[in-house]
Amino acid sequence: MCGIVGFTGKAQVAPILLNGLAKLEYRGYDSAGIAVENAAGKLEVVKAKGRLRVLCEMTDNGKAVAGTCGIGHTRWATHGEPSTANAHPHFSGDKKIAVVHNGIIENYQEIKDKLAASGCTFLSQTDTEVVAQLIDQYYYGVSAGDALDAITRMMLHVRGSYALGVLFEDQPGVVYAVRKDSPLIVGKAETGNLIASDVPALLNYTRTVYYIDNQEIVRLTPDTITFYNIDKEELQKTPTTIDWDAEAAEKGGYEHFMMKEIYEQPKAVRDTLSPRIKEGKISLEELELSEETLQGIRRLYIIGCGSAYHVGVAARYVFESLARLPVEVDVASEFRYRDPVIEPDSLAIIISQSGETADSLAALREAKNQGVKTLGIVNVVGSSIAREADAVLYTWAGPEIAVATTKAYSTQLAACYLLATELGRVRGTLDDAAYKNLVAELEALPDKIEKTLSDKERIQWFASKYAAAKDAFFIGRGLDYAVALEGSLKFKEISYIHSEAFAAGEMKHGPISLVEKNTLVVGILTQPNLYEKTISNMVEAKSRGAFLMGLTTYGNYGIEDNAGFTVYVPRTDPHFATSLSVIPLQLLAYYVSCAKGLDVDKPRNLAKSVTVE
Repeated sequence: MCGIVGFTGKAQVAPILLNGLAKLEYRGYDSAGIAVENAAGKLEVVKAKGRLRVLCEMTDNGKAVAGTCGIGHTRWATHGEPSTANAHPHFSGDKKIAVVHNGIIENYQEIKDKLAASGCTFLSQTDTEVVAQLIDQYYYGVSAGDALDAITRMMLHVRGSYALGVLFEDQPGVVYAVRKDSPLIVGKAETGNLIASDVPALLNYTRTVYYIDNQEIVRLTPDTITFYNIDKEELQKTPTTIDWDAEAAEKGGYEHFMMKEIYEQPKAVRDTLSPRIKEGKISLEELELSEETLQGIRRLYIIGCGSAYHVGVAARYVFESLARLPVEVDVASEFRYRDPVIEPDSLAIIISQSGETADSLAALREAKNQGVKTLGIVNVVGSSIAREADAVLYTWAGPEIAVATTKAYSTQLAACYLLATELGRVRGTLDDAAYKNLVAELEALPDKIEKTLSDKERIQWFASKYAAAKDAFFIGRGLDYAVALEGSLKFKEISYIHSEAFAAGEMKHGPISLVEKNTLVVGILTQPNLYEKTISNMVEAKSRGAFLMGLTTYGNYGIEDNAGFTVYVPRTDPHFATSLSVIPLQLLAYYVSCAKGLDVDKPRNLAKSVTVE
């Protein structure tokens, strides 16, 4: 998982590269580097271990590096420890070709051994360096100076995933880009042309972008953009206009992107719901799935990674209850490799913020190979999942920069609510009155999320008291268990406190042995029919010394007889309660991380969009 930028044009390139990398630092931040064609016609590489600011200081924010054509990279290590030697860009042996890479070269050791046997020497531990050396071998060998031919030959011999930016010293002003299973887009600006791993890196320069498909190559000059397939045939592409506000990718006065994005959830959920609710009815015409098709669905497979998987766990309860459809929920990496038996007349729903998550994309392809219809729930227009799925339901969350997702999770939930409610209507499992009530509750959700955010000061106070905790357990039943999974993930990934989520009824089947004096146990109780049972499980933990935090709906004040601290959320239909109960859990994780002085937006060892397996 890394961030790539490239530019060729009429402006000084290094400041543009560093600005773009700053917008992509959520994709990797253990080292960074740039390669620029200097005035002498040589490829000048500057790179540094650590955060991007180190590279910025070395280059006076790019002003010290002259040239108008270059590529840049911010790294999240996969092969080789974070170091200057392992930082990108990487050279060929003669330093006449420079490469930046996002992805994993699976057969790199095999290629490296062959290249070493032919006399190549390697300066890094990375899989990427073999790409530069391999292109060099072809370019100055059988390809006879034909860059496109050298790149396509490399593509035929390399296995794995990659997005590449490539510079050739003897082709001034030209940037090549290549894509296979890792995201890469092209931007057309007034001052030149760009490549980047994600939209935020381009927003300061252009809104006109092209999406590169798998095994395609693009050649950029200051004035031209030319696309090719792996057979070196020229392709025609239609540009897409990005309507994101550039300021949406900035902090906007908040200390961290995560807090900004927590507070953007009412708007993001409203933007996802409102266009699809018209005159009290849900309209999903964009899916282009007829009512007959929806009526014919016999089973759902919901697939995702991380928080998207947790959305699937919650959605399972909602789909089964409202539409009476059997649902299987899979971690995408497991779905692909367990050789799944997929029933005919099923619908596979793949959930991904970026639409580029490698395991989720592979799962989508597996589902398509088995002949079932696929639906992508994604945030990024034109992303791989959006293009390859049979239907797509966009979540209009806008750019999400913090590594720990918040508004993407909430909008994915909202999209699932819409689909489950509409399926219930189409399949006849919801009568008119129930349907009308659910739609009204959906329309009220954004305001209720806003109301939930108003309790942040109490949560901040509590977080400061428990910032030194060593363990935390999140428990609940039904939908409350689903949100416990997400709450626990948020807590562990940005506070670095060991945290687990359990179905409350499972506590006594082993996990309760871990409870010690003052262990934090967060009990979530928004499901009326399960309230008393979860209280009993909380009391079991309290009797072993746990400190109880309760999270329930207004009116359940009896919880304070047992919980030492309680947060209340507005009442809604229990099917949609996850959208409200997740907010205090996001805030708890955020404030604990702040109290510990940690980098909330860039937690250690993590990156935003995992585009490698």
